[in-house]
Amino acid sequence: MNAVIAYVRSLNPQLPRPVWLIEAGGVANALGNGIVIPFLVIYLHGVRHFGLGISGLVVACLLGIGIVGSPLAGRVVDRIGARATLMGSLAFLAAGYGGFPFVHHPWQAFGLALIAGTGNAGFAPSHSSLLAALTSREQRTAAYALIATTAVPVSFDVLFAVDAGTFLAFIGLLFFVPAVRAPAAVVTGGFRRVARDHTFVVLLGLTAVLVAAAYAQVATILPPYANEHAGVSPAGIGVVFFVNTIVLVIAQLPIAKALEGRRRFPALALTAALFAVTCATILVVGRSLHGSAAVVALCGMIVVFSLAECIHGAVNNPLIADLAPPELMGRYMGLRTSAFQLGYLAGPTLGSLMLATSTSGLWLGSAGACLAASAGFLVLGHQAPSDIDVTPGAARAPRQAFRVLWRTSDMTTEDPLSTDAQPAPHQAPDATHAHTGGSSTA
Repeated sequence: MNAVIAYVRSLNPQLPRPVWLIEAGGVANALGNGIVIPFLVIYLHGVRHFGLGISGLVVACLLGIGIVGSPLAGRVVDRIGARATLMGSLAFLAAGYGGFPFVHHPWQAFGLALIAGTGNAGFAPSHSSLLAALTSREQRTAAYALIATTAVPVSFDVLFAVDAGTFLAFIGLLFFVPAVRAPAAVVTGGFRRVARDHTFVVLLGLTAVLVAAAYAQVATILPPYANEHAGVSPAGIGVVFFVNTIVLVIAQLPIAKALEGRRRFPALALTAALFAVTCATILVVGRSLHGSAAVVALCGMIVVFSLAECIHGAVNNPLIADLAPPELMGRYMGLRTSAFQLGYLAGPTLGSLMLATSTSGLWLGSAGACLAASAGFLVLGHQAPSDIDVTPGAARAPRQAFRVLWRTSDMTTEDPLSTDAQPAPHQAPDATHAHTGGSSTA
């Protein structure tokens, strides 16, 4: 029993107070988006009586803006800081989603999609950059592992009001988070420097493939496939995704702890291989099981899928943060977001076409793409800089340092809470820290 208690205590990531505030806001935002996005097409088509094609285009517009908008938002992060950009993004999100209850014409929906999409494009780059700036390398794995998503269906009018409220609540929390100023020096090269980072560019491509072949297929194509080919009811599909949420909540911190000191690229390869297993399992379930038996099998599948999600979440963002020079963190995180959004746009499009023509081709093709990505991660690991291939251990910065810096209002990226900062030996309570600098292949 003592060993179990000691292990549970060891899972405490001991993150500074500002990071916990950001995490709380991120959970609220995930709850809001989890409520809205799955039901927006239903609302526009079934409640506002827009055509199904128009309704789908509104959602595609909202999500598609991020492909171009997220890199631009990353540039803004590098210029004015992550916190200011995040607050602006949340204001756009609140205004956009909060306006949907008042929509009566398609042009109004497209206008709100443009506003919400602008906020959506800026959210992930600024949120990820702020987390990176407020944590050390050792803390990032746990900090990024804490991000989760939840979906709770409620009535539509309350739905949009709650979503807008989560964004406004997050803005309130950010007033208690230290601002991290952009570097005083002028950033030269910009995206050209990012493009010369071979490791990062290849990582983006592999990420987009993984999202399109696995994340997007499970999120959008699995429900209609399971319903049509395995006789799984909507309630059964809800059970499967509820299991997904539970596993994510329970397994994130233990997996982040287990990854300490482990090589990152083999972990990413394992993630892709597990995704391939889940895609093949979905095909088998659709062909051989029906009803309750299919639900049980899909629950087993989603457990494996969720564990792979936890590994990917705990490795991918900290790896990008370590690759990025501090002055280009926003650009790196913006392009990372674009890779995810590109995968989520391409995946459902290709998946729905394949679902109508060849279900075997759909899931076997997805499994094959995941295996190819797995091999790609292993190859990339041999080419990547050795100093970013291993997940840092559990070293903790003194909590006294965090309390002192909590009162500092004019932090820069050279301050102790910024990227890759390390505590100086024998530091006094207000001593400065040595800055080791971010590794980059640029």
